[in-house]
Amino acid sequence: MSNTLGRLYRVTCFGESHGRCVGVVVDGCPAGHRLDTGHLQAELDRRRPGQSRVSTQRTEEDRVEILSGIFNGVTTGAPVCMLVWNRDTDSTRYEELRWTPRPGHADYAAEKRYGGHQDYRGGGRFSGRLTAAYVMAGALAKQVLAATHGIEVLGYTCQIGSHVAPDVTIEQVRGNTDSNPVRCPDPDAARTMEKAIQEARDQGDSLGGAVKCVALNVPPGVGQPIFDTLEGDLAKALFSVPAVKAVEFGAGKALAHMRGSESNDPYTVAGGRVETASNNMGGVLGGVSIGAPVEFTVTFKPTPSISKPQQTIDLKTLEETTITVEGRHDPCIVPRAVPVVESVAATVILDHMIQRGYVPQVIGEIR
Repeated sequence: MSNTLGRLYRVTCFGESHGRCVGVVVDGCPAGHRLDTGHLQAELDRRRPGQSRVSTQRTEEDRVEILSGIFNGVTTGAPVCMLVWNRDTDSTRYEELRWTPRPGHADYAAEKRYGGHQDYRGGGRFSGRLTAAYVMAGALAKQVLAATHGIEVLGYTCQIGSHVAPDVTIEQVRGNTDSNPVRCPDPDAARTMEKAIQEARDQGDSLGGAVKCVALNVPPGVGQPIFDTLEGDLAKALFSVPAVKAVEFGAGKALAHMRGSESNDPYTVAGGRVETASNNMGGVLGGVSIGAPVEFTVTFKPTPSISKPQQTIDLKTLEETTITVEGRHDPCIVPRAVPVVESVAATVILDHMIQRGYVPQVIGEIR
């Protein structure tokens, strides 16, 4: 079993979708960082359920409680334990579906992996509810990265279903992403995406999509070749997010259609710094950052919980049957996944920054 991510900035999550709480223990956070609890709560609020018409109507306050690792508002170097309580749970429908695995969910996989002992309510450990833990750890990582190196991690919705947003600037991402329910920085595309999600919900169906993420000001030289590369660790962590089915860096699969003369990012010098004229490689070569923005796109499958009839089996009788999945589900999880993707990226980047020695274990000493 593996519930811990990272080497020096180590994140262990705990809890289940319908259990008492969801939480995280962060071990290895540098001592001396003054925690901004308002920012931490704001990041959780971005992920919180029930926040718009295009998300689940499960209502969770998700007020973070910090149990350890903070003294006088500052990290002590001890493990930081944070949690949110589960208040609005209804497990009735999951009892009815106990022996009929939901298509597209991890129900059958969990049954075979844990011999039937898993908590199946709301998906248990396989639920998107667990990403609240990712956001708590990532919000802390974001703060440390910003305070020590001015690193900024920004994500946004770039696709919902067949609707793809046009290219946007960093200024648009900063200013517009959280101004609409789908978290797309292009207003016209955002309206189209929101309408598409509502139409899918009205039809008892769901949509997938993609989140683009960029990390600014990551210094060159971050990554541990050949197996613990920056790309590899980011991809591994991102694939732990429920519903993620593809991760592409830079131009991604479009590189297959290019020639080397088109795909290579020419080096330039600006203000005494080495830069690249383009960023088809997503800021990473040889598994190591090169100083360009670290860019990647994460593709999410459509929410598998839909009210349309679906074929499955009865695990007790091994007979085919049909189910409909009722309850409160996101018709598209992509908008709420934006802060999750940012948080995972920040967590991995901070871990690598500490490994490289760019972030010290103590931030400022008391004299």
